[in-house]
Amino acid sequence: MAAFIGELPEDLIKVFQQLEIDTDKMLSEMVTAGAEAAREICVGNMPKELYKAIWYDGDAVKVSRPYKTPSDDGINAQVMVTGYFVNRNKKKTPAPLVANMFEYGSQSREYPKKPFLRKSFNKDVIERVMLDVQDKYIKGDLK
Repeated sequence: MAAFIGELPEDLIKVFQQLEIDTDKMLSEMVTAGAEAAREICVGNMPKELYKAIWYDGDAVKVSRPYKTPSDDGINAQVMVTGYFVNRNKKKTPAPLVANMFEYGSQSREYPKKPFLRKSFNKDVIERVMLDVQDKYIKGDLK
């Protein structure tokens, strides 16, 4: 019977050992970088009216901290609209509600859709940013 004995280079073994230790940290940074890229695209895609309304009281589009989902142990981060919009009459309206109105429109007020969130999640851009973070951890040894 034939036998095969294979040996991996020491530097490759060290990369695997380091990845075993730093996996959660690496994945958290990758998800955060991807969410930040999506946030930047989202802000760029916002309709002018919404951009002016939401930025009245500071930065309203934020990225959450990375968190682990209990169902599948995945690591996620959210891009979210937070805060309040103050209109001309000094009435406060939740910024997520205003963003939702722009995204999906309103039949009762006859307000047309102006989707910007769904367009913001450009898979190629987000993937490229995440792979750049991954390459920082792998240090080019596995390419």
